[in-house]
Amino acid sequence: MEDVQIRQGHWAIVDLVGKGGHVRTVPMPNWVKGALNKWTAAAQVTDGRIFRAVSRHNSTWGRGISENVVWYVVRSCSQRLELEHIAPHDLRRTCAKLCHSSGGELEQIQFLLGHASVLTTERYLGCKQNLEKPVNDRFGSLIAFKEVETSYGLFTTTKNHFPLDERSD
Repeated sequence: MEDVQIRQGHWAIVDLVGKGGHVRTVPMPNWVKGALNKWTAAAQVTDGRIFRAVSRHNSTWGRGISENVVWYVVRSCSQRLELEHIAPHDLRRTCAKLCHSSGGELEQIQFLLGHASVLTTERYLGCKQNLEKPVNDRFGSLIAFKEVETSYGLFTTTKNHFPLDERSD
């Protein structure tokens, strides 16, 4: 519970130790924090690990949950939704893709997932170049051009835009 804190005005899980012993901070949306509050109140968890085993008598016990428990929960929920072959890692990839399709920056998704290399994040996302809507088209409207003088060595021209492919020989 101590690892859930407010950082830069947002809820986060701080000092999360991941694969390879890498430590990172994972931002937590408000709706997740709300669900966490409901769980901790219902389970009467006030300190230590948030997720713990629950007995048949609905009391929490132990110091945390195992990887097998995570698999069991994901499998059980998937079956109730009539989804087949869903693994915990599929949820991780889905989170990454949803962040990306919502306009999330690649490097921020990399931080979220704790990837050491942006190449791993790109593989998760299945990134492909989009020539229909190139990313560099987005900042053209941010630049207000007045008369720009461009010199090409032999001549000088003045236009209201950059003469990228309009060079005269």
